[in-house]
Amino acid sequence: MPNTFAFLVLYSWPLVVFLLFRALPAAPALAWSVLAGYLLLPTRAGFDLPLVPTIDKDAVPILSAGLMMLLGVGARNRAAWQPAEAPGPAAVRKSRLIGLLLLVLFLSPVVTVLTNGEPVPAGPGVRPALRPHDMGSIVAGLAITVLPFLLARRLFASPQSHAELLRIIVLAMLAYSAPILFEVRMSPQLNVMIYGFFPHEFLQHMRAGGFRPVVFLHHGLWLAILLAMAVLAAAALWRHRLREGRRGGQWLFAAIYLAVVLFLSNSLGAFILAMAILPAMILFGVRGQLLLAGIVAGVVLLYPTLRGAGLIPVDRAVEIARSISAERAQSLEFRLDNEDALLEKANLKPLAGWGTWGRNLVYDPETGADMTITDGTWIIVIGVFGWLGYIAQFGLLALPIILLAVKRATVPLTPATAGLALLLCANLIDMIMNDTLTPVTWMIGGALAGLLAYRVPAEGAVPAAAEVAMPRARAWQVATEVPAGGAPGGADLRSGRRRRDRSAGPVRP
Repeated sequence: MPNTFAFLVLYSWPLVVFLLFRALPAAPALAWSVLAGYLLLPTRAGFDLPLVPTIDKDAVPILSAGLMMLLGVGARNRAAWQPAEAPGPAAVRKSRLIGLLLLVLFLSPVVTVLTNGEPVPAGPGVRPALRPHDMGSIVAGLAITVLPFLLARRLFASPQSHAELLRIIVLAMLAYSAPILFEVRMSPQLNVMIYGFFPHEFLQHMRAGGFRPVVFLHHGLWLAILLAMAVLAAAALWRHRLREGRRGGQWLFAAIYLAVVLFLSNSLGAFILAMAILPAMILFGVRGQLLLAGIVAGVVLLYPTLRGAGLIPVDRAVEIARSISAERAQSLEFRLDNEDALLEKANLKPLAGWGTWGRNLVYDPETGADMTITDGTWIIVIGVFGWLGYIAQFGLLALPIILLAVKRATVPLTPATAGLALLLCANLIDMIMNDTLTPVTWMIGGALAGLLAYRVPAEGAVPAAAEVAMPRARAWQVATEVPAGGAPGGADLRSGRRRRDRSAGPVRP
């Protein structure tokens, strides 16, 4: 149970967001609000009222940021972060694809509720039926879920803003490395010391005679994938600086340092993932990186189909894991067996899923005990919202990468944009095994979608090579200048009043 200080920190976070928006332009203020809130706020504290989404560490930062934009806090700095030109015809087509996925996202819970009006047996008890009032709570939760995507799509819409987002991720994790190294040495105890509780099972964080750090996140695996993404972000910044003809050694050093911290964190999967992508980020050109990212995003998007058809070599993966560690092989085999059981039940309601309240789980017919553990984000989303929900949520994240890969010859690209796409790919791969879909994931996806919506070259646009070759100040001015009429298409930047709730959306039931 969180202590009083935990609730005090959560309730005071809107004040922190207000100060960030007063001190910084809107885009970095958004990034720092979401990322710092995700890293520092307690996991179990929050408002959990009937008929409304839970307002917790994921929701408070993004709702506060949305409110700051709605009220125009720091509006004098916002012009420096707007897209350069109104969307052209190609960008409009891509925006319609994103809009269609958003429409499916918000309509899928309606179908889910309408097709789950009966209780689900769970041994001697039942899981409750979904009722019309659940529809509003779930839709509101999904709105909060995608709000980081929508705000980042508007604010992080230029290649230079992508470099800034990478820089913020690296700086945040460099600062966070101090408590990480403390817990590597002293055991994961900071959450207990400060907030009065441990967020997960302590035994899962004892590895190889040492400890897997957690700090203030839900689990050490969540921290590990964020560290892996920070390693890739630092490498991307190094490439970006070299492309600009500027010194980038500090970012290369940051990548090496964060890789060492990741290695010490005893999370083999995240470390292997970072080391597998890092050579491509260093050796491939921008277009090659995006092509690889597009292929990976497409495979992840099709993963449930490939898994169900038996085309994923799971037995081979278990054998490889056994060659490394019998304990890790047993853990992987357990996860795969759970996936099979959950996928079998999800296939009974493939279109819109079983809904919330744990209806998607498999229960012992005698005792009613839950016989499965839901780990991967993909199996949770398919079980809860079916294929409609899966295509909407994973499509919003994977489609921008795929479209950038397809249009890589015509979209203004830099190593920062390609690096951001590979960061998101690392997170997408990790979501096959873990439920690591976070507000940071949605923010990165929104930044890539923003480039498609607002930075597709129109007649007279600055070519990518010319933009990169400019001095930083001039390149920034060209990349973010606002037309006299304001934001593209006359849009009000204070729109996007959407909210999110992990417990009603793609969450652990």
